[in-house]
Amino acid sequence: MRLGIYGGTFDPVHYGHLLLAEQCREQCALDEVWFVPAGVPPHKQGDGITPAKDRINMLDFALAGMPEFSISRIEVDREGPSYTVDTLQHLVDADDSRELFLLIGADSLTDFPTWREPQRILELATLVAVNRGDFDEQQLRADVERLGSQATDRVRFVEMPGVDISATDIRDRAKAERSLRFLTPRPVVHYIVEHGLYRDA
Repeated sequence: MRLGIYGGTFDPVHYGHLLLAEQCREQCALDEVWFVPAGVPPHKQGDGITPAKDRINMLDFALAGMPEFSISRIEVDREGPSYTVDTLQHLVDADDSRELFLLIGADSLTDFPTWREPQRILELATLVAVNRGDFDEQQLRADVERLGSQATDRVRFVEMPGVDISATDIRDRAKAERSLRFLTPRPVVHYIVEHGLYRDA
């Protein structure tokens, strides 16, 4: 099985996340894409993050009726910081017949060498760098070259339409009681309003 792994806080999930996952599923011929909400993201340990229960509930609503997309609790249920290399290793140990594809934004290529064990990540999964239209190909190729010769065959590029939606903006709009329509699926909007999420953000 060709399995896409898409990690993030998803706080909240929005149409940009869903479009990225769908473009990767289609362009990389993935059988499934697993959304992996982070438990304690290493780069956000001091920040206030919405409880995992709420983030997973919103993902449940957003992915309803899409059998190719599912949610993995692997990082939420793990104690301590959520490191990508640990998640991928766990998935390989559980079933080494799966071919893993790690979905990231193209902007993350620059920081990728600072991740925990980047070379091991490239051994465990193909890196799928998604260009939202704001990076030129020459820059992306240079980023890949900096990862070393191993990366040449372990990085794929996916193009997607530029969608200027961010979770930060949605949280800010929710705090200001502004409209969230057309930014995230309707059931997610209802969940945010009903539970008063982000009011104190």
